[in-house]
Amino acid sequence: MNSKIKVIIGILAFALVISGAYIAYDKLSEDYDSNTLATNAPAITNSYTPTPAETTASENGETEKAPDFTVYDADGKPVKLSDFIGKPVVLNFWASWCPPCKGEMPDFNEIYKQKGEEYQFMMVNLTDGARETVETAKSFIEEQGYEFPVFYDIDVDAAMKYNTYSIPVTYFIKSDGTPAAYARGAIDAETLQKGLDMIK
Repeated sequence: MNSKIKVIIGILAFALVISGAYIAYDKLSEDYDSNTLATNAPAITNSYTPTPAETTASENGETEKAPDFTVYDADGKPVKLSDFIGKPVVLNFWASWCPPCKGEMPDFNEIYKQKGEEYQFMMVNLTDGARETVETAKSFIEEQGYEFPVFYDIDVDAAMKYNTYSIPVTYFIKSDGTPAAYARGAIDAETLQKGLDMIK
């Protein structure tokens, strides 16, 4: 009899835990909207050491620049974020194995085709060489027919500088190199446009 009571109590306790988790998840889902742009400066990385110029700017009360990094274009040529100073930048981190990344890409591609002359799109692939390679990423882009510029983070420089532990994540950077907003998680066309309007 005691063992039956213990089993029943165990089942009830388990059901209570599952119910509580469901209610908490439901409540948190209502409060969280991935299509929200944050304008406060994100904690980009704990290990990033600002350059002397960035340190001086910060000490003088100037807005800090978005951390620079090196990635590689489709031809293997190194490209830096700072190469695009003078043009607003949309910086997006993605991978071909990431369903939310794939879900937002049609909107990015459509807006790139409309406004690619006004903004620099940097679609940075997290190319770790194992789960994601240059070949798998290129193949995915070609299959989908996307036209936006793709860059490969082969040295994990960009991911480390921006503390990219979950994807997708998108940063909106003004033409002077200062960050204006960012969004963690997939965003829709309307949110992407809001970000563009903030850096125009």
